[in-house]
Amino acid sequence: MSDRFNYDNRAVRGGVQSGAMIDEGLRSYMLKVYNLMALGLAITGIAAYATFALATTSPAFATAIYGSPLRWVVMLAPLALVFFLSFRIDKMSVGAAQTTFWIYAALMGLSLSSIFLVYTGQSIVQTFFITAASFGALSLFGYTTKRDLSAMGSFLMMGLFGLIIASVVNIFLASSALGFAVSVIGVLIFAGLTAYDTQKIKEMYYVGDDASVAGRKAIMGALTLYLDFINLFMFLMQFLGNRNN
Repeated sequence: MSDRFNYDNRAVRGGVQSGAMIDEGLRSYMLKVYNLMALGLAITGIAAYATFALATTSPAFATAIYGSPLRWVVMLAPLALVFFLSFRIDKMSVGAAQTTFWIYAALMGLSLSSIFLVYTGQSIVQTFFITAASFGALSLFGYTTKRDLSAMGSFLMMGLFGLIIASVVNIFLASSALGFAVSVIGVLIFAGLTAYDTQKIKEMYYVGDDASVAGRKAIMGALTLYLDFINLFMFLMQFLGNRNN
């Protein structure tokens, strides 16, 4: 009886220790994801403002970056790089993947620098903090909820494809009503995706992963949440941003 008690006691202690190890590993993993995402956003912000500042002091640079065919390269380069990183990350080292993410964040800043030409600096800052607060609440919900968000994620992904098609169509129609509808739907979709993606990234954690696998998962998680944040910010700017006179 004594041996049985000691065995059960050791089993309980082992289970508690194993659970504690998983919890600690998960917290460390998610913290790395958020830190990488935050650093990516910082790089984007610095690159965007630096590009805008240079454009205001150099008319030639402004013309090249905003008024020449080079602007299409600036717009499409981040898209090409995000696809490259998504499809090649399993074959990349953690260092190479992380460097690619930083380059992508900088290129995104270059692409987004034009918002300083359209909106006032104060409204950009205000919208950023509103986005950050909303993103934080939604991501916390996705991390803590016990509800399975998989069904919602499938619905949101279908909505995202519809949103892309509507956005492309409106480039040619230039309809203000359709543009407003796209903005509203865009905010709702990326709000939902923030919660869904957070839960998915959390579920990707596996205590048995080695450092390289865990590192690549953290980078892809950071990239996913980074894209959710940027898109949520850009759609909110269309509602909350004050345009320059």
